[in-house]
Amino acid sequence: MAINATTATGAASVASGTAASAPASKDSEQRFLKLLVTQLNNQDPLNPLDNAQLTSQLAQMSTVSGIEKLNTAFQSLIDQSGSGQVLQSAALIGRDVLVPGTSLVSKQGTETPFAVNLPLAAESVKVTVTNAAGDTVRSFDLGGLPPGVKTLSWDGLNDKGVQTPAGTYNLQVTALAGGATVAASALGYATVSSVSQGASGVELNLGGGRKASLTDVKLIL
Repeated sequence: MAINATTATGAASVASGTAASAPASKDSEQRFLKLLVTQLNNQDPLNPLDNAQLTSQLAQMSTVSGIEKLNTAFQSLIDQSGSGQVLQSAALIGRDVLVPGTSLVSKQGTETPFAVNLPLAAESVKVTVTNAAGDTVRSFDLGGLPPGVKTLSWDGLNDKGVQTPAGTYNLQVTALAGGATVAASALGYATVSSVSQGASGVELNLGGGRKASLTDVKLIL
């Protein structure tokens, strides 16, 4: 139902934009013709308007009108493309996706998957799992890694091998290359509950108020 409503809204927006642009273009043409007629009526009889000048002005008006129509056509195409992406993204509802995020929800007795994203190769990569108080619970020393996404999992045990309580933990990633910090980021899995058309494109609603753009998705399960 949400998808149909979004599609209807997109179609209404396209129709509204087209209807609004048509009067604007027509008004511009009428103003131009009015100015042209005024110019012809008030021209100097001893120095009448040259045919080449008149042709040039008409050509300029035609060019402006053509650009306005082209812009309207492109905007309509963009709006329709956005609605189409929403419909295609509907296939992600109920699927688990890997998106940027530092939250890690641990459940006792199960492995909790997560990942690290590296834009560049790193000589040293470390991942730290902390609790709500900011205390370190588990540390992962991954050594050197190539650029890209590295998938991992946490069994819920702390560094001493003791089972930690179920709940939400935080991920911190530190990566170094040649002594310089690499902008590594943590990725977490979330279930897509719905999709919608946002101001910046298709948005995935992940529950709990979390949202992600379609371009944020690194992996689909």
